[in-house]
Amino acid sequence: MNIENTQSQMRKGVLEFCILSIIQREEAYPSDIIEEMKKAHLNILEGTLYPLLTRLKNADLLAYRWVESSGGPPRKYFSLTEKGAAFYKELEATWREMSDSVERVIGNKKELNPPAEGRGVEEKGDIQQQPGQSTNIEASSTGENIHPTTDQA
Repeated sequence: MNIENTQSQMRKGVLEFCILSIIQREEAYPSDIIEEMKKAHLNILEGTLYPLLTRLKNADLLAYRWVESSGGPPRKYFSLTEKGAAFYKELEATWREMSDSVERVIGNKKELNPPAEGRGVEEKGDIQQQPGQSTNIEASSTGENIHPTTDQA
């Protein structure tokens, strides 16, 4: 079994959620999204981000507006639509529930009280990346690929 393939699939699964998380806080310019992802050690290339933003816009989850720039062409800023905000809330609830469950399974959390009606989470679980490891997310001609890298400090 190939660990890199498994890592890649795990990261692909959270890419859309991470991008929507950035945009839900405030409208965002694509290079700002790339920079924030980079700070979180989730390096994403434009060739991956732009098609994803287009797909989310075509699904009516995102809207954009053009803003004049003093130093170049106008910039496209993305924001969540009402449908996108509702979708994000569902993704966030799913993420919190799933990450908490995974933390319990791998033994990093004490058992929590079961949530009411089987949904929601009593407390947040954070899965942290190992220090010095970042994730490169890039597109290829065959589709999206995500490759882990280790930063040499």
